[in-house]
Amino acid sequence: MRSLAVAFPSVLRTNAHWREHHPEMVARAEEHSLARLWGTREGSRAPTTVFEQTMMPYVEDPFRGTVERRLRAPGETAVSVEVRAAADALAAAKLSVDDVDLALTASFPGDRFAVGDSAYIAEKLGLRAPAWNFESACSSSVVGLHMAHSLIRSGDYRRILVVASTSNSVLCVDLDGLSWFTGDGAGAFVVEAAQDGSGVLGMKTINTVETNDMFVIHSTPRADGGTRLTSSASPHAGAMGRDTAEPYLRACVDGALASANVRASDVDFWVFNTPNAWYADFCGQTLGIEPSRYLSVYAEYGNMGAALMPTTLHRALQTGRVGAGDLVVLYSIGSTSTASAVVMRLGEIALGAPPERPTTSDGPSMSSIL
Repeated sequence: MRSLAVAFPSVLRTNAHWREHHPEMVARAEEHSLARLWGTREGSRAPTTVFEQTMMPYVEDPFRGTVERRLRAPGETAVSVEVRAAADALAAAKLSVDDVDLALTASFPGDRFAVGDSAYIAEKLGLRAPAWNFESACSSSVVGLHMAHSLIRSGDYRRILVVASTSNSVLCVDLDGLSWFTGDGAGAFVVEAAQDGSGVLGMKTINTVETNDMFVIHSTPRADGGTRLTSSASPHAGAMGRDTAEPYLRACVDGALASANVRASDVDFWVFNTPNAWYADFCGQTLGIEPSRYLSVYAEYGNMGAALMPTTLHRALQTGRVGAGDLVVLYSIGSTSTASAVVMRLGEIALGAPPERPTTSDGPSMSSIL
């Protein structure tokens, strides 16, 4: 990985939005949270799994640890955010678009029905190389690194630009509690062959068919007579996430470590995607990793899917938590798609500019972001 950049849309939304505009909904959620907490303390089954134990500090909070999220404003497109991340990654690497042999893009969702964003990103950047779309839900950025590494190792490509974004806001509305936990963002990185012993050392990717239909996207009517796509969670989503979390984590991490011929104790830093506030701690405790060897950006961004890995790695590099020569494991889980782990020895990774805090706070309701 030669360079890494992240980009976010223009709206900052805090929990105050729902407290101000939907106080009854928040009050109901708080009552439900307190009832669950009281029930656990007064005789219901106590948490027994690591997943449940790490979740417990958040059950009293109706927002489950989410504090802020970045959202697209009306008229702001996924491509506009993706292009900023891609351009920053190229600039950080001191490369032009003519230096890129292939672009791989995962947009969830893209700006157009049934057509991915790759060709539109290529158009905006002036890229003449082929541009492919792929999709593996929240694990897309790790899978994109896996794919880029394999394509470069094959000798068919020399330098690949990977762009991964998630725009959950276009699939949610305010009155759906799912909107409380989701955000938007994009990451991009340039992958090329390493000459100094750094780079990808091992990988393991599995499918996640046990989570099929954990979240379903369907068409719903709009007030203007049209339709829009919305996401809804299965009634069994919580159980699916809880029951598969440890088997997926261990299968991918153990497989990637074995592929790289290293041990968990050899790893300097771990990058976990964070679909919820406790997921990084769950991974850390399950694998026996002390908190100083991982971090979470969830409170600031919510669940922004494929953008989580680039953002977490960018933060770790930016703050000096990790650097050249360090051994890092990247792990990400996507429902109805894949879970993937990559073991990587970091080289000198040029970073795009640190993300600026949006100047527009709160913004329009999610129901108007179509």
